[in-house]
Amino acid sequence: MDDLKLQIKELIIDALELEDIKPGDIIDSEPLFGEGLGLDSIDALELGVALRKKFGIKFSAEKSEDNRKHFASVDTLAAYIEIARESK
Repeated sequence: MDDLKLQIKELIIDALELEDIKPGDIIDSEPLFGEGLGLDSIDALELGVALRKKFGIKFSAEKSEDNRKHFASVDTLAAYIEIARESK
């Protein structure tokens, strides 16, 4: 899972063009939005597209509360990707 978390961090940095941030700067359990990394809703859309392309996972437009949970942190994204991979 640590490799997956590193991949997620690198994807966040690349997809959102966060030039001043390194993977080690992103703490797995810290929030990605608001406090923490400080991403916004546009970042969420871009990140969702990048995650879909890299990992083949989809997020439901109708289940925004579920999406908030999945996008809460690197830990929650990694857990969601693992579950999505297992269900394929």
